[in-house]
Parts: sequence; C-alpha cells; structure tokens
Amino acid sequence: MLAAYPDKMQAAVLHQPFDIRIETLDTPKPGPREALVKMMAVGVCGSDVHYYEHGRIGRYVVENPIVLGHECAGEVVAVGSEVTRVRVGDRVAIEPGVTCGACPACKAGRYNLCPEVQFMATPPVHGSFAQYVAHREDCLFRIPEGMSYEEGALIEPFSVGIHAVKRAGVSPGSSVAIMGMGPVGLMAVVAAKAYGAGTIIAADRESVRLEAAVKLGAAHTVQIAERDPVEAIRSWTAGQGADAVLETAGHAAALQNDLQAVRRGGVLSVVGLPPQGQVSLDIPYLVDNEIDVRGIFRYANTYEQGIRFLASGIADVSVLLTDKFGLAQTQEAMERARTNKSRSLKVMVYPNG
Repeated sequence: MLAAYPDKMQAAVLHQPFDIRIETLDTPKPGPREALVKMMAVGVCGSDVHYYEHGRIGRYVVENPIVLGHECAGEVVAVGSEVTRVRVGDRVAIEPGVTCGACPACKAGRYNLCPEVQFMATPPVHGSFAQYVAHREDCLFRIPEGMSYEEGALIEPFSVGIHAVKRAGVSPGSSVAIMGMGPVGLMAVVAAKAYGAGTIIAADRESVRLEAAVKLGAAHTVQIAERDPVEAIRSWTAGQGADAVLETAGHAAALQNDLQAVRRGGVLSVVGLPPQGQVSLDIPYLVDNEIDVRGIFRYANTYEQGIRFLASGIADVSVLLTDKFGLAQTQEAMERARTNKSRSLKVMVYPNG
C-alpha cells in the first residue's frame, strides 16, 4: 500500500568535513518488511556534528559521501508487501539501529550490542537528512496525535537517557547527579524524573542549559565554573554523594572527579565518550567504595517506554527546541550546533517543511 510520493528526493550529503551539498537522489523503495517514511523532523546530534567537523568517530570513517541524521520522526507513505506493524498515514518515531535479531546479544534483549547493527548516519549507512527514508518496520513506533514530530525525534536522545538511568538502577527516591546538560543530559533529567528519582542534580558550564534542566525536573543545579560540583552534590545528599552519577559530557577530567560524587556502593554510568582512548581512574578509591562503573552504549527496548513517558506530559521537552532549519540549510544547522553551544540546545532540521 502506498500514498503519492515522488521518484526523486532532496538530501543533504556530506562529502568531506565542512562540505554538505543538497543533492537530488532516487527516492528509496521499501523492501518487503520496510516502510517508506516522509521525514518531518530530524534533530542534529553531537555525532552528526563530529562527522561534519572531523569526518570520523573512532573506527567509523566517512570514506564516501553520506547522509547524516538519525534522530527522526515522520509519516509512513508506503509499506512493503509483508509489513503488518504500520500503515500508510501513521506518524512514527524511528529507532535508527537495525539489528540482526539472531546473535547472542539480540537474543538476550541487548540488541544495542549487536555486531551486525546497521545504524543510521554511521558510515557507510545513510541517515535521515533526506525527504524520505526506507526503514524496517520493527524499528518504527507510532506516536499519538498529540505528540509533535519534534517530540518523536527526541525519543532517540531520550532513549539514551532512559537506558543510562535503567543501567544505573535508579528507582523511586534515588538521588541522581547528571554531569553535562547537552540534549542527552537534559533528556536524562526527564528519564530520572520518570523513574521516580527523589533528588535530581544537574551540572554544566552553560546557564541556558541549567535553566532548561530546572524546567525539565532538576531540583538543584551546579554552574561548575563557579562551584565545585562534588562539594555541591555532597551538600545536597547529606554528605554521602549521589546514588547514581551519569557522566554525559565526555570529559576525561570530569570523569575522574565524578567518582568522588558517587556515594559508597553507588553507580557511575558513563554515557559521554572522551576524545582520548584511555582515561585514568582512582582504582583504590573505586574498590574501597565498591562503586559500580557501567558503560552506556546507545539503548535497547526503550522507544515504546519513551513515547509513553512523553505522551504522559511528564515534561515539556519543547524547551530544548532552540533552532529550526530547512533541509537546504543543513550545513547552517550543523554550524549552529557546532559553534553556538552557549545558546543552542537542540537544532532541528525539517526535510519536508
């Protein structure tokens, strides 16, 4: 079944660092288990900016022109012959990672660790800064009429926050400190609130991000240029430290200090990736205080839960939407996200608007 859509489409294609071109491509045809989705809102992620600026992230290198973007939502306009999960006209959030479903990680429900994953905008897989995307049906999740496409796109960074909170064992009454108030850190504030955290502490250098954290549910904020975050966190947790600390900033020095902010027997969840491959930690301190350190790689089994959380009205995530661009302005959107960290939170691109 299909609705009307063109044979050709526009897409923003990265050729090399700082070189994005708007090109005409063939509109993809959905396979038997795929749906064709008209892209309505796509968020600019830090990884998109990193590929745009450096042409690589670790072992993933942009060797051929690539379409970036993986935080996305849109409308189903065609479905393959075997599709049963969605219909033409459905409004959907797209989970960008298509996994094999057969490896030990997939069978254990930890499909984020699937070695065969095809993840949007991770070379060589194209992403969603395009007017249409064909994607496997089991990675499409209907969003309610009252939810905007922007909120649907935010389910992706929200999923990272949900996964980090779950891995940290956050439960009703927990104290949670989140270090770094980029979009993932801000959505982690919402996730901690959804899981019933009793005290949520947000730390960052930028006041605009801390103001957004309060609107989303943080009880306390730390401007780390003005106050030692470890001292502040301990002052709000009866001198004990937080039950869980989420490191989302990706700073090596911050990661070393974060251990001091965790209570004895608590958890440090590492979300942000520091630029260097190895970071030293105070192992005797970690052992003496029996602190669990847990890595966070993307997410698994979070999309339906994330949609329910946002649909409940738990937080007004529209406070994140600071910048909006059309598809033809994708390079400008990247530059805004890259250079305007003191004022921009989430930069959004509208491929069909």
